[in-house]
Amino acid sequence: MQVRAGVGTDERDSGGMGLGLRSWERRGSENDRRGVSLVEYDRMVSATTTFAIEVDEVARRYGTSWVLRGVSLRVSAGEVVGLMGANGSGKSTLLRILATLLRPHHGVARVWGHDVVREAADVRAHIGYLAHSPGLYDDLTARENLVFVASMLAREKREVDQALERVDLLSVADNQVRTLSAGMQRRVALARLILIRPRTLLLDEPYSNLDTAGIALMNSLVREWVDAGASALVVLHEIAPAAEILDRTVTIREGRIASASESFDAREENVPATVAR
Repeated sequence: MQVRAGVGTDERDSGGMGLGLRSWERRGSENDRRGVSLVEYDRMVSATTTFAIEVDEVARRYGTSWVLRGVSLRVSAGEVVGLMGANGSGKSTLLRILATLLRPHHGVARVWGHDVVREAADVRAHIGYLAHSPGLYDDLTARENLVFVASMLAREKREVDQALERVDLLSVADNQVRTLSAGMQRRVALARLILIRPRTLLLDEPYSNLDTAGIALMNSLVREWVDAGASALVVLHEIAPAAEILDRTVTIREGRIASASESFDAREENVPATVAR
């Protein structure tokens, strides 16, 4: 069986599969999967279940360098999953694929059942993506940035002030973004997420530049969204800031899933505070 690739299935894209990618045809035990491949087995399960995020054997390269080498994972509705790994392990690349900013060279990724390549517009309607950079217009004020987003989403003007109040930025709402601290800019980006009302959060190191109050705000907002039925995939280098909201963790090493916890308990004494770089 040939796995459907996100952007074509020409075998030349894989360099003849001689790059250490896991076999697309892995076979399970007779008892577990009755001889069908893992990908086919996962699709059989997925056929009766709609996950917030589904990633099936996704691979992505930059030039001749493979960054993701056959990653598969699932995130259910109402679940917060921490994505751990050293610098360059492929975490941000995976989030960018899910955010429809990159296409996989192999494999399939879906958000709420929508293919990130074939149904990109539907995917974008469900996600809230927070990258390393807050992605704001520096010459506009905090309020103007949010008014622009609100106009595209048909939100009421009062919702902009409500979002600014929620992130404690009303006092600087009319300041140009370029004059705000990095932590304040991150809060403006959070206010933007409030306006978006995402069903799936894709957060790339969201705690960067946040102080203690900002971390508490981030966790409070994520919990509110998740309690309302959303899900979250959160790229982390340090577990500690997100410990209170995580349901489980997945670790990527050299473009592959290296480990995955079935559950996460912040009280466990042996949970590492950081991932080695």
